[in-house]
Amino acid sequence: MPGRLWLICLALLLAFALRPAHAGVANAPGANLEVSLVTYGPGETYWERFGHDAIEVRDTVSGEAFNFNYGVFDFDERGFLLNFARGRMHYLMDAGPTTLDENWYIQAGRSVTRQRLDLAPEQAAALRDFLLWNLRPENARYDYDYYVDNCTTRVRDALDRALGGVLKAQLTARPGGMTYRQQTNRLMSAQPWLMLLLDLGLGPYADQPLNAWQESFLPAVLSRELATAQVDGPQGMHPLVADADLVSPNRLETPPTTPPDLRLPLALAGLGLAVLLVLARRFWPTGFTLLGTLYLVLAAVAGTGLLVLWSLTTHHAAWANANLLPFNPLALALLPSTWRARRGLPASRLADIVLLIQLVALLAAVLLHLLPDTVQQNQPWLLFAMPVWLAMAMALRSNRADTTKG
Repeated sequence: MPGRLWLICLALLLAFALRPAHAGVANAPGANLEVSLVTYGPGETYWERFGHDAIEVRDTVSGEAFNFNYGVFDFDERGFLLNFARGRMHYLMDAGPTTLDENWYIQAGRSVTRQRLDLAPEQAAALRDFLLWNLRPENARYDYDYYVDNCTTRVRDALDRALGGVLKAQLTARPGGMTYRQQTNRLMSAQPWLMLLLDLGLGPYADQPLNAWQESFLPAVLSRELATAQVDGPQGMHPLVADADLVSPNRLETPPTTPPDLRLPLALAGLGLAVLLVLARRFWPTGFTLLGTLYLVLAAVAGTGLLVLWSLTTHHAAWANANLLPFNPLALALLPSTWRARRGLPASRLADIVLLIQLVALLAAVLLHLLPDTVQQNQPWLLFAMPVWLAMAMALRSNRADTTKG
């Protein structure tokens, strides 16, 4: 990827330097430039589920057209995986001939939509100059953030810069349709396990109300909002989008329009696991030990992961996650008593204390939703965890009751 970036940048800068000999995107006057937002539909791979977009700049005289986008990342970058885990992802701006980019998405079955923007010549020229400056190797790299600084927010910001802030002013005044969590769950619903992991890991930041400017971190939302944006011109206010063209229809499964409601599925899963634990404790002690061990290990691993995301990374969307109350590393302290139950032995005093702490933490997580300032929408995970922890407490305490009775 970096090699391609250098070549494209060199070609564009060379074209700019040789403008008397070659007219094209790099040196065409603003009156000859046509600017469009090109939006690509979601793909099948998990990192493609949010879609993609680019700014197309076309010289109407020569016919030369380039797509500028901010969605390039390099797996071979030194420390990429470690930076990814720490929340310090480096992305790059890239550019390529429009036909090459669009043909790739068309072959992949993803929709391609072009919205031609009604920009004044000076606005089109200023945008082109900014994109060429941004394409330089020393300017192309940026620190990626899923929600506030990604490939679409960069496109949005570049357009707003050319429009003198008009776009931000209008979109900030409009309410958004969904939260970060809802949009994430909606678009990731085709991969349920990944969707559940992301939902578990998102903290209250993901549930804050959004305006249209913030929600335009998604290509489809930005495209939708631009379609209703108005800009001022010699003839007064007029639509920003002059016309729109569906270059290629979507041939892949379309994401749902609304996010799935996880409350009932997770509540039923938690209730089912709780019933299995209670029945296994009575009729199959070894099964109870195995099921209990599996749940406790998963709860501890999940809690450790949430704690690491909060304290050791810059994934601010995962900070202050209330799911640490039902899922935390303290669950590991119950493992010995779970195995003692296989032989009908009572839980230890330490296990009694841990169980009490866990039930109090669970109650606190529920009571948080009664506070007026509570933002995080983690009800599905509370509905899953409550019956399971109650079943664990009943099962482990029943061993003590049986021993006392004997």
